[in-house]
Amino acid sequence: MKAAIFHGKENIQIEEVVPPPLKPGEVRVQIAVALTCGTDLKVLKRGYHAKMITPPSPFGHELAGTISEVAASRGGAHTWKVGDRIVVANSAPCGDCFYCKHAQENLCEDLIFLNGAYAEEIAVPARFVQKNMVKLKPQTDFLDAALAEPLACVVQGIDDLELQSGQSVLVIGTGPIGLMFIALAKSLGCKVSAAGRGHNRLLAAHRLGADEVFDVGKAGDVLKVVRKPETKLNGHAPVPGFDVVIEAVGKPETWEAAVKLVRKGGAINFFGGCPNGTTVSLDTHTIHYSNLKLLASFHHTPRTFRRALQFIEAGTIRAEDFVDGQWPLTQLPELFKQMAAGNRAVKTMVNVRE
Repeated sequence: MKAAIFHGKENIQIEEVVPPPLKPGEVRVQIAVALTCGTDLKVLKRGYHAKMITPPSPFGHELAGTISEVAASRGGAHTWKVGDRIVVANSAPCGDCFYCKHAQENLCEDLIFLNGAYAEEIAVPARFVQKNMVKLKPQTDFLDAALAEPLACVVQGIDDLELQSGQSVLVIGTGPIGLMFIALAKSLGCKVSAAGRGHNRLLAAHRLGADEVFDVGKAGDVLKVVRKPETKLNGHAPVPGFDVVIEAVGKPETWEAAVKLVRKGGAINFFGGCPNGTTVSLDTHTIHYSNLKLLASFHHTPRTFRRALQFIEAGTIRAEDFVDGQWPLTQLPELFKQMAAGNRAVKTMVNVRE
């Protein structure tokens, strides 16, 4: 079968590979849909990801498809069967460590990752089958379902913030993750503002419910562009700043800007992961005396993965709002070159049989 193999920095190749035989408890999935991800682009640019992938390795992690083969588990019985339509997460926790026992499976000490979405089929290890593979409803489109993994990360961020209806929320960043935050915050009844760049992405922010959209331009100076809202109560001075600021870019300067845009007593989620070794400078006086709540959400859990699929199957998140292109697998290296050059696509579907 054809598969994309990650060989290191800026080196991805389409190769003919022999599918491995299944081990006990595993299933083989015929991939129907694979989607590009900003994390894959970061990995390709940097040549590694300490937690998720070590080259050479199959590549890609957002997928949905149909089970084509099942290997019995060591216990004998298997709840999955050939023909089941599924979506599988890109990680599986152990279930036994300190963090798993405290409902923080995203921090599992033995979290394992699944790569290989850019291929005709994939062998899903037994732990994923047991803990993080979910059956789709008959009417659920594979293209919608493939959004479950990135959406699960967003659900994790929303849960960590404990967003409430009526809150004013600023989302910094209008990539796929930022747009998902906009859609979910709006569905929860928040007043949402967005700051980003790229004509199509800013239009998408409007379409997904952002009440106000700020174009930060090429310079990306959020503080020069974003206007703080002012909450006014009768007889009281106006309260400047957003109730919640979500940083979905992953740059030190936008982390720092987020602290300056939230109101006293507000909350910030530093969701965008900055490059390893970078630092930020935050005003301790502001943080302390404004009683700010600072969060940094990472990855997802089996619970948030399932909640993400619920949002998808309810129609809150739809592929048509995020997937704006389609490329054949054979041209995947060229697609990533264009992504690295800033093609500003939101997400691209990879046709794994072309």
